[in-house]
Amino acid sequence: MNARRARGAVAALAALALTTLAAACGNAEPAGTTAAAAGGGGGPAEVRLGYFPNITHATALVGVEKGLYAKHLGSGTALKTSTFNAGPAAIEAVFSGAVDATYVGPNPAINAWAKSKGQAIKIVAGAASGGVFLVVKPGIESVEDLKGKKIATPQLGNTQDVALRHWLDSKGVKTDTKGGGEVSIVPQENSQTIQTFATGDIDGAWVPEPFASRLITESGGKVLVDERDLWPGKEFVITHLIVRQEFAKEHPEAVRKLIEAHVEANELIASDPAEAAETANAALEKLAGKPLKPEVLDGAFKNITFTNDPIASSLVGSADHAVKVGLLEPVDLTGIYDLKILNEVLAARGRPQISDK
Repeated sequence: MNARRARGAVAALAALALTTLAAACGNAEPAGTTAAAAGGGGGPAEVRLGYFPNITHATALVGVEKGLYAKHLGSGTALKTSTFNAGPAAIEAVFSGAVDATYVGPNPAINAWAKSKGQAIKIVAGAASGGVFLVVKPGIESVEDLKGKKIATPQLGNTQDVALRHWLDSKGVKTDTKGGGEVSIVPQENSQTIQTFATGDIDGAWVPEPFASRLITESGGKVLVDERDLWPGKEFVITHLIVRQEFAKEHPEAVRKLIEAHVEANELIASDPAEAAETANAALEKLAGKPLKPEVLDGAFKNITFTNDPIASSLVGSADHAVKVGLLEPVDLTGIYDLKILNEVLAARGRPQISDK
């Protein structure tokens, strides 16, 4: 199976996710509008970009904080940013036209593609790989020790929830969508998981950074599974950039400028990870009111690979996993990627081309 003819995603999950879209959209927080700093006009008056206040979205955090999107868009186009706490909220914003592009995880992108029958979005670049762990209480040493325990995930049917259920299923451990089975899976927001793990109301969590590092440093958790170990080459997509197809058709040059800023942000991260981490943390402080502790920031940043490659094979794999655990019905993902502009930008910078397979 390849990324151009993939079977994977949505029916059960699409219906499931859509029941929460309206409520989830209430979690969107405006991050402000930034006037573009330099360059020419000719584009849309405004470009609206979404992302999450997570380290896995550091490409966006660094790009916004350093003014890269504004610089590339030029003085004739304002950048408006919004932050989201959940994938369904970001996708609802895409569907409603409230954002033109957003950073989001794999399963929300699959859901958007399936629900719109391939008409709503395109994945135009990768952003991050890795940075997801099963963190548990001391004394839990194996999958057998998880039986009878409560394990949190960010949301029923989301990327981490599917990963946990598929891993448990591969080990012969039964779960269900109502918290029953041999391991009780408890969907809850990541911020709540920090509290419930500390109080002992849950025994572990399959979560992305920086929440995994926070569970370890703040509450004495330990890693039972590094999700990188479950994927070929230890690579899998955790964040990528999607755009509304309607916006891309009307303003292809604006999409190009977003991607140029995106690539430059990833280059900054690669050239000086320590400075990039501090930049991302400064952005988080503005968004959340307080920065991450140094030990959390350091651990989280080192656990993530920031990349322009969307690692297409892992998107297909994620969809297949969801089908296998009964959360999704097959959907044709042919055409979900459009990496043409990304590859043109990379070629202009003397960088290798990226495949959508």
